[in-house]
Amino acid sequence: MNRRHFVKSSALATAGVLLSGYAIAAGGNSSAFPTVRIPTDKRKFTSKSVEKVIAEVKKNIGNKELAWMFENCFPNTLDTTVDYTNTDGKPDTYVITGDIDAMWLRDSSAQVWPYLPLCKDDKDLQQLIKGVICRQTKCILKDPYANAFYKDATKISEWHNDQTKMQAGIHERKWEIDSLCYPIRLAYGYWQETGDNSFMDTDWQEAMKLIVQTFKTQQRFHDKGPYSFMRSSPYATDSIPMGGYGYPVKPNGLICSMFRPSDDATVYPYLIPSNIFALASLHQMVEMIKTVDSVYDITPANELMGQINEGLNLAAITKTDKKLSVYAYESNGFGSYNLMDDANVPSLLSLPYLVGADSKILDKATYLNTRKMVLSEDNPFFFKGSAGEGVGGPHVGMDMIWPISIIMRGLTSNDDKEIKLCLDTLQHTHAGTGFMHESFNKDDASKYSRPWFAWANTLFGEFIWKVYRERPQLLD
Repeated sequence: MNRRHFVKSSALATAGVLLSGYAIAAGGNSSAFPTVRIPTDKRKFTSKSVEKVIAEVKKNIGNKELAWMFENCFPNTLDTTVDYTNTDGKPDTYVITGDIDAMWLRDSSAQVWPYLPLCKDDKDLQQLIKGVICRQTKCILKDPYANAFYKDATKISEWHNDQTKMQAGIHERKWEIDSLCYPIRLAYGYWQETGDNSFMDTDWQEAMKLIVQTFKTQQRFHDKGPYSFMRSSPYATDSIPMGGYGYPVKPNGLICSMFRPSDDATVYPYLIPSNIFALASLHQMVEMIKTVDSVYDITPANELMGQINEGLNLAAITKTDKKLSVYAYESNGFGSYNLMDDANVPSLLSLPYLVGADSKILDKATYLNTRKMVLSEDNPFFFKGSAGEGVGGPHVGMDMIWPISIIMRGLTSNDDKEIKLCLDTLQHTHAGTGFMHESFNKDDASKYSRPWFAWANTLFGEFIWKVYRERPQLLD
């Protein structure tokens, strides 16, 4: 099952409310919040450090509904999605996205990212996250163009008839730049938190070389490269036009991405937020490699960074009809731009979260203009209704807001009023389930998709924990 089919089978479901048999009134008494977290003996992994944070937050914040939601959401990845073992003397952690038994390179990185600050003093958690890095290394070496993998290397995907070079053990082979960026970000974050570089072995270094090679190939300076993809599907965004190679670009140093982080096809192959993410990730890769192997040739990575930077200068920024300079979501190098944003990360909205608010990669004035555009009716996928406001995307359809976009808005804001708006919206749109969902209808939060979406759950936990540490008064 892929994400779109799951959404279609559960879209606009009210099962969460019906099965739980309750609805929560905002700010109600703590006795109104029954236990919905998976029982202790059914949990996949338990971290003492994570449990300690949960207990502290629950005890100290005044909004008991948000405290209850935090208790449910923050550990959801550990509770329900991780499969930890040891393979060939290395930790090996397989992480499903939730309702689909497959490991996305993007999702698995994002799901465990919020636990990084805790792993230095929690060796079991540290090994689990190191295991994700080791598993991702094997996935990249297997096929750098694939976005999702199975634990069983012999398993045949239901998408084996896709017109691309499918292999056993691969769930889906949709080429997305961010699939190769997220493992770098996770490895770098892990190394920064723990000082442990033992994962930077020969296999990992080969995976890094393959990432650079793949990025350079998809710059398409000389030809279209080896990757193509077509699928027989009623959804245009599930397949790639022009014989599976996508619409043409004018080479300028940017990397072509055939799919967005939503797993939907791009319109113009230069996906700007993903290229910005790639530039930041390559800087992190080079910094790591310099510490472990002076023989490793970083020249190709440095050349690639320079070319991406030049491409961004040429084709990332355009003017709106209001004459404001903004980052485009997509472009093609011929002067065509797609002005929108999608809830899935990397998005334009999420860039400070991914590359750092003070990163020199981002032009702050342009980002702020872009943020205003994204959070307005100038973005065709910004929806506002009686239930809330936020960004959605083509993947689920019109009028469906993604909680991830609301969380990301809060994580990238320095304004108390805006952060409080995000907290209030999330509190009032979980449909009585105590968990986040993939999306909800802008006018009726009981109409939602994917009742089990671990990335959104854990990201919500990261948001609450950040607010608790930095602006606790907003949680009263």
